[in-house]
Amino acid sequence: MAALRDSLFGTGADALEQGQMDTLDLLAQQPSWRMSELAEALRVDPSTATRAVQRLVNVGLACRGPADGDGRVVMVTITPAGSARHAEVAERRVQLMTWVMGSFDPTERAALADLLERFVGAVDGFVQHQPD
Repeated sequence: MAALRDSLFGTGADALEQGQMDTLDLLAQQPSWRMSELAEALRVDPSTATRAVQRLVNVGLACRGPADGDGRVVMVTITPAGSARHAEVAERRVQLMTWVMGSFDPTERAALADLLERFVGAVDGFVQHQPD
């Protein structure tokens, strides 16, 4: 798994952690995010989201600042460098999935998709039935 992670997210000083990549994935989806919305979308505590964003800010992949009209609200945006890095990782992900899925014939891919949908549905059902 370490080799796969290195292949997808880089090595050395340029390496991204999974949490940083999850955050970058969301930042690439819309022009800006409130920190509270970002934490909710990541399904993490706000302090965890803040740390992930700070790491991205430190390496120039994201920036944060006050919201227009309300300086109390912190907004986060992806930088051009962040967008470029996200695109690089996305391309490597496509290469990985193309390689992996190429080992299945069309019937197997359909069966795999069905099983994965059932799996995700079962996990969602489990979570919904847990006490709060």
